[in-house]
Amino acid sequence: MKASRIAAAGAVSGIAVLALSAPAFAHVSVQPEGTAAKGGYAVVGFKVPNERDNASTTKLEVNFPTDHPLASVMPQPVPGWKAVVTKSKLDKPLESHGKQLTEAVTKVTWTADGKGIEPGYFQKFPVSVGALPENADQLVFKAIQTYDNKEVVRWIEVPQEGQEEPENPAPVLELAAAEGDAHGSSGAKAGDDTEAAARNTAADTAASSDSGDSSDTTARVLAVVGIVVGAAGVAYGVLAGRRRDSGASA
Repeated sequence: MKASRIAAAGAVSGIAVLALSAPAFAHVSVQPEGTAAKGGYAVVGFKVPNERDNASTTKLEVNFPTDHPLASVMPQPVPGWKAVVTKSKLDKPLESHGKQLTEAVTKVTWTADGKGIEPGYFQKFPVSVGALPENADQLVFKAIQTYDNKEVVRWIEVPQEGQEEPENPAPVLELAAAEGDAHGSSGAKAGDDTEAAARNTAADTAASSDSGDSSDTTARVLAVVGIVVGAAGVAYGVLAGRRRDSGASA
C-alpha cells in the first residue's frame, strides 16, 4: 500500500514537472537546414508551435535584423499560407561583401489562407537567406504570433548569456565559422598531394626509361657478341676443312 502511494505520488510529480516545463520549450525558434556559416548562404526554418488549446495561429511576422542586413531573403512556399516580403530603407547604408546596401528585407509576414496552425500542431516556415554576416556570431529575429481569437504573443526578448531564458525569447540563429578557411586548407593539401603524386610518377617514368635504355643496350651488346662468336665459328670450320684436305692430298 505504501509503495503504491509513493508510485502514485511520483507519477503526479512527473506530470507536474512536464506541465510546468512544456511552455519553456513551446516557443517560436529558428534552425538552419545544415550549417549557417558566416559569409555564406543557408536555408533556415522558423518553427511555430501552437500553444493554445482553443485557438489557431493564423499569422506570423518575423522581423529581420537591420544591424546585419541580408541582401537575399526568399521564403519557400508553404501550402495554406501567403508570404509577404517587406523591404525598408536603411537609416545608414551598410557595406556587405563589397557592396553598399541602402535597403534590405526587414520583415516577412505569413498569413493563413485557411485554418492555420491548429491546437496540437506546429508549422515550419523555410527561408533562404544570405549572404550571412562575417562579423557576427548570431542573428536575432524578433517574431510576433497571432491567434484567430485576436491574441498576440510577442517573441521579442533577447536571451542573454549566463541568464535564464526569458518568458518570450526571440528566435536566435547561431552562425558557424566561415567555410572558406577549411576549403583553403583542403585545397592546399590536395595541391600538395597532387604535386607529390606528379613527382612520384615522373620518378617512376624516369626509372622505367632508364631500365628500358639499359635493357636495349644489353640486348645490342649480346647481339654483337653473338655475331662475332658466330663468325669465329664459321672461320674455324673453314680452316679445319682445309687442313683435312691438305693432309689427304699428301
